[in-house]
Amino acid sequence: MLSMTPYERGDIVLVSFPFSDQTATKKRPAAIISSNAYNSTYLDVVIMAVTSQTEKTTGVGECMIADWRTAGLLKPSAIKSAVSTIEQSLVLKKLGKLSPEDLMSMDNALKALLDLR
Repeated sequence: MLSMTPYERGDIVLVSFPFSDQTATKKRPAAIISSNAYNSTYLDVVIMAVTSQTEKTTGVGECMIADWRTAGLLKPSAIKSAVSTIEQSLVLKKLGKLSPEDLMSMDNALKALLDLR
């Protein structure tokens, strides 16, 4: 089934992101990590949470967003290792897009998170 919304890998979007215990959600930015082929084929997107609490960003699978203004963010931010799949219709709005350098950082964070070579 084709999606009506042209979300792309590396887009920064505003979503209600679920907590890891699935008991509640928090409105926050997220980075789309699923491929453009996936995004145009399915009604879902795979995302990683984005946080402005950068002092807590030290873990495996996390990275700073250097060009945070280009990404449409209001302050310095980082991609967290929290991954979720949501329906594209639940995306509240697109905020911006990761720069090529930040997309590479996200790729490296994903490789570390999933232990890919």
